[in-house]
Amino acid sequence: MKFKPVFDDRIWGGEKIRTHLGLDFAPLNRCAEAWILSGYEGKQTVVSNGFLEGNEINELIEIYMDDLVGEKVYENTGETFPLLVKFIDSRDWLSVQVHPDDELAQKSGMPNGKTEMWYVIDAEENAQLIAGFNRKITQKQFLEHLHNKTLPEILNYETVRKDDAIFMPAGRIHSLGPGVLLAEIQQTSDATYRLFDWHRKDSQGKERELHTELALAAIDFDAFSDYKTNYKPRLNETVDLVSCPYFTTNLIELAQPLRKNYEEIDSFVVYVCLEGAMRIKCGDSPTTVAKGEVVLIPAMFDVVEIYPDVNVKFLEVYI
Repeated sequence: MKFKPVFDDRIWGGEKIRTHLGLDFAPLNRCAEAWILSGYEGKQTVVSNGFLEGNEINELIEIYMDDLVGEKVYENTGETFPLLVKFIDSRDWLSVQVHPDDELAQKSGMPNGKTEMWYVIDAEENAQLIAGFNRKITQKQFLEHLHNKTLPEILNYETVRKDDAIFMPAGRIHSLGPGVLLAEIQQTSDATYRLFDWHRKDSQGKERELHTELALAAIDFDAFSDYKTNYKPRLNETVDLVSCPYFTTNLIELAQPLRKNYEEIDSFVVYVCLEGAMRIKCGDSPTTVAKGEVVLIPAMFDVVEIYPDVNVKFLEVYI
């Protein structure tokens, strides 16, 4: 199944979701996020092909249950699709923010927290993002920098390039800088605690709301030596990027057909096409997937055949 994206504009959004990925977000003038596979209430994606065209993803889980998402996934997450897949385009800094873990989110009445990962599709020269701190600090030191408006001094800045991957577990403070287009894989949640917004003001001269008290309970104040995922791309092979309790994300680049066997996974599989195009076959009819599209393979299919159109690069995601 392929899906019709849900587009969202923010003050930091740009045009690369259209110019680079070919997704038409009209009537918006710019687009910060394309939610390309979502079961989030109010922003559910709708099937765009086949006999199930027009159905929202959660409606299909209600009907097909574990045949669609897998037995264990259905037991754990019920009738809400458990992953949210986005494209994000930043022409300005996002706010410095943090997401709660499951335990903290549930104390606030939310079903789950938000762990995520980023895969950089395109980055302008010297583009940066923020991931964690540049040294281990205490909560007291953090609050002093926040009060003195010097928070950027203790944050860890990473220069990013095309094909970089970064894991962002719940609790890690982060932000995305200008000139970056990426794919995001995350838990189905929009729980975001904003800590710093670069003193931006809206048309009424007001700064956006901050969530300092909520964020303090969520932040991991440790610092790490390396925030990027270290991997080596290998043509015609599956390359591991991120594996955590919430999702596994792999990178696949093909110049020849590939047969995948998912019999042992007990999960749906999502392909996010980053470059090129491919035909995938599970069951009777092949489906063409091009750059900027996502396809969902139900858990009931154990074998998938992939035929690249010359070369294709895509993310493979499952639980």
